[in-house]
Amino acid sequence: MADFDFDLFTIGAGSGGVAASRRAGAYGARVAICERGRVGGTCVLRGCVPKKLLVMGAHFAEELEDARGFGWTIEGARLDWGALIAAKDRELERLEGVYHRLLRDSGVALVEGRATLVDAHTVEVAGRRYTAQNILLAAGGHPKLPDIPGREHVLTSDEALSLAELPARLVIVGGGFIGCELAGVFHAAGSQVTMLVRGDELLRGFDDDVRSALGLAYRDKGIRVVPDVLVEDVERRADGTLSVLAREDTFEADAVLFAIGRAPSTQGLGLDRVGVEVDAAGAIVVDGQSRTSVPSIFAVGDVTNRLNLTPVAIAEGRILVEMLYRGGDGVMEHVNVPAAVFSQPPVATVGCSEAVARRRHGDIDVYATSFRPMKHTLSGRHERMMMKLVVERATQKVVGVHVVGPDAPEIVQGFAVAVRLGATKQDLDRTIGIHPTAAEELVTMRDKRPDPVAIEDKT
Repeated sequence: MADFDFDLFTIGAGSGGVAASRRAGAYGARVAICERGRVGGTCVLRGCVPKKLLVMGAHFAEELEDARGFGWTIEGARLDWGALIAAKDRELERLEGVYHRLLRDSGVALVEGRATLVDAHTVEVAGRRYTAQNILLAAGGHPKLPDIPGREHVLTSDEALSLAELPARLVIVGGGFIGCELAGVFHAAGSQVTMLVRGDELLRGFDDDVRSALGLAYRDKGIRVVPDVLVEDVERRADGTLSVLAREDTFEADAVLFAIGRAPSTQGLGLDRVGVEVDAAGAIVVDGQSRTSVPSIFAVGDVTNRLNLTPVAIAEGRILVEMLYRGGDGVMEHVNVPAAVFSQPPVATVGCSEAVARRRHGDIDVYATSFRPMKHTLSGRHERMMMKLVVERATQKVVGVHVVGPDAPEIVQGFAVAVRLGATKQDLDRTIGIHPTAAEELVTMRDKRPDPVAIEDKT
């Protein structure tokens, strides 16, 4: 057996890399992890955590408004944006310290700097070479920017989460989950928000009823959503303001945020030098066990562009380590993975959208409801909640659950277990709801929507 410096060398100290490295270290493996920036990765430093903290902070604006309907009088309340950003940054520093401690406690060596592959078992960092029996690539992803004039004037989500001052007018280009989440934050904080969407509605790829419900909610709040827009140029004026040019339309702003997706961070890793295959989007190609085209090199998380969610990257990393050091099969199932959009109102989903279910399962039954949450009967807010079940007709298995409204992620997390276990519509029907809650609607829906063909036959 070759004499290596380490049993496992991980490139990237984000959620997936840290999870895999810690578990491998706990199993007695000699492990090193390399990070060119701060330990914690996208989720902790530039994604899930700071975003959710800002969502919660900005959402107090609606809570204060709603309180009036319950008899509360709150005078002089205002948001100190700088104080919110400072509090968020302190929490990120604390979490980064926690990650450092967890790695130390697991016996994982931290190597700082940019890593480059030399061969199938060797990595170079800052002029020094390290050898390892296995190498794990977990370098994550980064925000995309279009190749248009004026791109140097725009923000990505990385910068938007740390803006020192709240922009009076913000244009967000993109209607995906990042754009929707940040639109909710900045609108609630007091910015005038315009969203420029390339397609016909927000959240492309989500269930159509989810898309419609969130689009309606955002427009009702006063967020301007402009569909079918292709941005061609961003210009900075003499007074510091920005103009966004889209064909014949111009949109004025104090800040412009591009949220048009993320790309795998695979540049500069030396992948072609050692023969690691990547696809047209630059993502590392892996098999069902997260193994690349080089047998000793593995990849997990956003660099593979399979399902770019933090819990998925963590699970991929841990399952890989179980295979390497505990005899597991190394197979991660990327099906029925619940996901949430922390928009305002939030969205949560698990399983198939209606459109996907029709393609995948054939005949389906659809149950859906829209109602005013109990809280808003007194708050006076007109915002509605949408819930939807998609059921395979032949087996009556629930193959999709979709919720838009307060606490949607907390609700769907529990129903994701039911979907994964193959629960049927009858199982939900026989489940007693907790009253009064919004979640009970998912176990009390009885009326199916007519099939699309039946609707056409009547016209």
